[in-house]
Amino acid sequence: MPIAERRLILKYADQPGYTPDIECYLKHGGYSVLKKALATEPATLKDEVKKSQLRGRGGAGFSCGLKWSFIDPAKNTKPVYLICNADESEPGTFKDRQIIHKDPHQLLEGMIISCFANNVHLAYIYIRGEFPTGAKILEQALAEARAKNFLGKNILGSGYDLDIFIHRGAGAYICGEETGLIESLEGKRPYPRIKPPYFPAVLGLYMCPTIVNNVETLCNVKHVIEMGGEAYAKIGKPNNTGTRILCVSGDVERPGYYEFEVGGLTLGQLIHEVCGGVKGGRKLKAVIPGGSSSKVLRADKRFKIKAKNAAGEMEEKELGLEDIPLDFDSLAAVGSMAGSGGVIVMDETRDMVEVLANISEFYAHESCGQCTPCREGVLWMKKLLHRINAGHCTTADVGVLNSVADNIAGRTICAFGEAASWPVQSFLANFRPDFEARAEKVRAA
Repeated sequence: MPIAERRLILKYADQPGYTPDIECYLKHGGYSVLKKALATEPATLKDEVKKSQLRGRGGAGFSCGLKWSFIDPAKNTKPVYLICNADESEPGTFKDRQIIHKDPHQLLEGMIISCFANNVHLAYIYIRGEFPTGAKILEQALAEARAKNFLGKNILGSGYDLDIFIHRGAGAYICGEETGLIESLEGKRPYPRIKPPYFPAVLGLYMCPTIVNNVETLCNVKHVIEMGGEAYAKIGKPNNTGTRILCVSGDVERPGYYEFEVGGLTLGQLIHEVCGGVKGGRKLKAVIPGGSSSKVLRADKRFKIKAKNAAGEMEEKELGLEDIPLDFDSLAAVGSMAGSGGVIVMDETRDMVEVLANISEFYAHESCGQCTPCREGVLWMKKLLHRINAGHCTTADVGVLNSVADNIAGRTICAFGEAASWPVQSFLANFRPDFEARAEKVRAA
């Protein structure tokens, strides 16, 4: 019997007859939380988000309330902007697209509440270039919201003005990085900015204070305000609160998107009970738990993790891959990350050299080219992996590949260097014999 989902964000998304238009949304209680929020002090709304312990759902898992606290509207002489990051270009991730296509007004309500809380009067949705249908759906939703006075001047008679506009990207992975996104939104090449001094909360869009939040994060704000921060914090685990949409792809019987309490199930339960097990009854070989840039975890490896016992004391436990709870802290403790929630499952038939070559091909194509280690290094990794995959290599090539990855990570302006090099480092750490075997074949021949 599959584990029951806890659907907050996707509560109505897949119900028969539920449509993305505003009339359907209103019938299901839509915009009622906005009315409540507009009657509340903005500082109180920000405090509720902080109490909720809501963490960003876009990749880094940074505290939403803490990010908001970096901006004090009372002290700003410049306007404050909010940007919804709907770029979602991390391979293995497809949750935000589901929200946009099936329940766009939930996103808009969460955005409007977030804007009111932070004294924002102009906001943008930056949407991935490959989502043309999603962009059209959002444009329609914005027009419907303006017609009902949920956007525009004097929203619902509150005296608060706000408008939201769509900006379509051109299909560049780097625009998922918040400062690269801001550069693109300003009409420039999406080169990520150096931090410091260009922290978005200080020098963001048009050099003004800016909040950048992910689609799923902003939807959660609506539910935080609806139930209260403390009540929301009781869902999931401490520091890992609320629900999380997991996108499962690869070698499972039932791939798809699922919503559970954060940490409410383990990797094994997700694969075997929710997704029907490994495809064809084959053995599990590895899992990438948070999108292609997160480090791969080997199925037969044991992991040491520190956690609180029943007495509230910290103790070290040894877990198998399938026993790892799906929360931010547990996945970080075993050397990977929750990332964007893209769980990629690989069975025993997968050629790990071929898998990594495919991943590196993507990152070599997507590098913006601003930093020398990344611009040159990701191309070198791609070429080395194609050579190794084809068997035209020596064991020395595997060492060179590892060295190149080590010299990219931590040496670039943005985290793209890590996104490209972490897969290489982790695949070699876990499956190095698979790579060296190609060279052994060459030597034997």
